[in-house]
Amino acid sequence: MAYTTINKSSDHFNTKLYTGNGGNQTITGVGHTPSFVWFKSRDAGNSHALVNSVSGTNKVLYSDTNSAEQSISAQTFNSDGFALVQDGGANSINSNGSTKVAWSWKLNGQGSANTDGSINTTYTSANPTSGVSISMYEGTGSNASFGHGLSSAPEFVMVKGLDITSQWYLYSKSVGAGKSATLDNASAFSNDTTSWQNTHPTASVVTIGNDGGTNSSGNTMLAYCFTPVRGFSSMGSYVGNGNASGPFIFTNGMKPAWVMIKRTDNGDFWMMQDTARTPTNVANKYFQANDAAAESTTNDVALDFLSNGFKIRNTGAHYNASGVSYFYLAFAEAPIVGSNNVPANAR
Repeated sequence: MAYTTINKSSDHFNTKLYTGNGGNQTITGVGHTPSFVWFKSRDAGNSHALVNSVSGTNKVLYSDTNSAEQSISAQTFNSDGFALVQDGGANSINSNGSTKVAWSWKLNGQGSANTDGSINTTYTSANPTSGVSISMYEGTGSNASFGHGLSSAPEFVMVKGLDITSQWYLYSKSVGAGKSATLDNASAFSNDTTSWQNTHPTASVVTIGNDGGTNSSGNTMLAYCFTPVRGFSSMGSYVGNGNASGPFIFTNGMKPAWVMIKRTDNGDFWMMQDTARTPTNVANKYFQANDAAAESTTNDVALDFLSNGFKIRNTGAHYNASGVSYFYLAFAEAPIVGSNNVPANAR
């Protein structure tokens, strides 16, 4: 794994807080041209709205439902943020007077076709520097593979059917290629040798089986792929200890700005926290990616965001049941690679 060449994390990922105005407004200060923005109302139970440049900024997916992609008035991604419009289908993005959060990633716009796999993608928008890509492909219903456009193997993948009602199917290297989970509900990672053919992604392709969740015949599928970049992103697992002074998770040479955590063994939520909404420790504000509920606060998810990782500060089952494994995904507020904060065994 290479060290990051990113000097400023906001060049590739950032969190913006804003208030909707019910009309047109431009959000600036993002620090990059987004290709993927995840929106959520903080004060209202509106669905998580995911908009990207690959399938089009006039479309939206909701992480907490299995519905097909919906049409909205086109949002515009620009050089330092995004311009928002308002219509009935986008009420979680710019509803008047509602406080919002937007998590933004830089990729490569709409991208281009990728021919690395047995399925040629219609578009693959990839940012190998930050280890994030989005690919759109037509399912075949048979064992296949598609190109992800990154320089190393993805360790976390989310796939969603665009034109069909289907769940979000998720792969995690740390959990295993023979298991999958779904983002739109709280179910555990369960045995599944079909969705990913029990095969880990490679440096060029993601392998998929004949399951409709990842490869529905004749339907358009969208895949979000993430590979860790030391100093910018981290993904993997940790084991809870059941103590108020919980485990410390080293995050690959960076200070986290955003984390998502999921208990792997049972039906617990996809918990999301960030430093923009809780800039000081202890952080205890959260969303659930599989639920439309407004922002909530509880010490059951208390954690500290630290210069080289995060530390669990609670005994709750969401993050720290004794002996239980948890999946996490994290993106940087600031890279620290090369400093003494990076353990020797992680270099």
